[in-house]
Amino acid sequence: MSETKPLVGNGDDIEMFRRLKKYQPFAFFVTFGGYFMAHFSRKCYSTVKKQFQMDAGYSATLLSAMDTIFMATYAAGNIINGKLGDTFNPTTILAIGLLGSGACLIFINIAIWLDFVAINVTFANVFILSIYFLFGFFQATGGPVGTAVMGNWFCDPESIKNRGVIFGFWTCHQYMGDITAALCTAWVLGLGAPYWWALFIPAVANILWAFLTCQLVADPYDMGIITPEVKARQAKFEAKKKEMAEQGVKLEEDKGPQAISYVDAFRIPMVAQYAFAFGFFKLTNYVLFFWLPYFLGKNFDDVTANLIASLYSVGMMPGGIIVGYVSDLFGGRRAVVIGTFMGMLIVFLAIFAKFSESGHMDPIVLLAMLGCMGILVGGPNNIITSAVAADLSSHPSVLGSSKSLGTVTGLINGCGAITASLGLMAVGPLQAAFGWSSVWLYLIACTASGTALMGTKIYAELFPPPETSSVIV
Repeated sequence: MSETKPLVGNGDDIEMFRRLKKYQPFAFFVTFGGYFMAHFSRKCYSTVKKQFQMDAGYSATLLSAMDTIFMATYAAGNIINGKLGDTFNPTTILAIGLLGSGACLIFINIAIWLDFVAINVTFANVFILSIYFLFGFFQATGGPVGTAVMGNWFCDPESIKNRGVIFGFWTCHQYMGDITAALCTAWVLGLGAPYWWALFIPAVANILWAFLTCQLVADPYDMGIITPEVKARQAKFEAKKKEMAEQGVKLEEDKGPQAISYVDAFRIPMVAQYAFAFGFFKLTNYVLFFWLPYFLGKNFDDVTANLIASLYSVGMMPGGIIVGYVSDLFGGRRAVVIGTFMGMLIVFLAIFAKFSESGHMDPIVLLAMLGCMGILVGGPNNIITSAVAADLSSHPSVLGSSKSLGTVTGLINGCGAITASLGLMAVGPLQAAFGWSSVWLYLIACTASGTALMGTKIYAELFPPPETSSVIV
């Protein structure tokens, strides 16, 4: 860790820097907890799917439709909420997302308590699907808007230098939320309590965290802290004001940074490429996450297959930290590190393609491979939607991240989710027609395609112009 340096040199700036650093842990804690709560409430539903079907009488078709609707609104919600977070107060958007998520789970509980299925199946199905339509939208606030708030506060030179490892630790929220949901459900069922408590507890937790989120200040500028980004914008405005005054045109006072449009966000270099590259990487992640237990079930019993597959999820947690740390170590060259990880992943996928049909895969080797694959997939996925998005939104064309990071992150998340959802449709037919080897070859093609989309950035980081060779931003 480098020595802490103030934003600039005079006494006022040093005091502002001290206030910025003092508030950063609270901003990290609240945004981390908000995304943790989102995954806590999201995962709890999947942990009681069996009870939904057996006790509440929900059909498999309805459960599948709930997943599909959630994914659709979650993808669209990322794009919309990122823009809303840049346009309005980000903490308000985050709080609404948490309140809405909690409210949706309570309405699901009401449907269980009043036994809507017994009253009228059609009404129950429409009610549940309508609630889950809203649930996906509310759940999509934590990623883009939380990342934007983090980008606002971790904007000093020291934080920028260590952005990868900071965001690497921050992205552990999703896995901790998933694990907590599983433990909560196990605790509820272990006590012999009604299964709906596994939904009610995260609902209440989300609502309570929403009130804490309202206490978070979204931007240092709102506390009178003038960051280098603000100074750069003000200097640019004053220069333009002087130029226009010489032409006899008077400008209004500086109203602060304005939210950028979707078109402007896509015009930022590499945003479009990263958005679609992330879609291919997310597709690989989704296939492994959803299909590994099914694939392993060919050679192991259900319990063993799920335990082995869990090693993949365990590996994803440190993946973001590792990629963030290594990319910071090499001056922010994140595309090179991501490309290297994807190249290594292709090797593991090729091994699966070679031996998946033979059934001669040693369990110990499988455990090691899946743990490594979790790191190789999770690291790039976590960093692209956090540190890389912050890097992209710091492009000079938008003068930093304060009113662009939410939109950029939302576009990357949303486009990635759409691409991955469409790609998932090919897995079942491929497996049925040509076997598992074709699925692994499909994932190799997806991983290679995503890496190829980053090719120009990888080249620029490997062979930068002489004047920018020290640090890649």
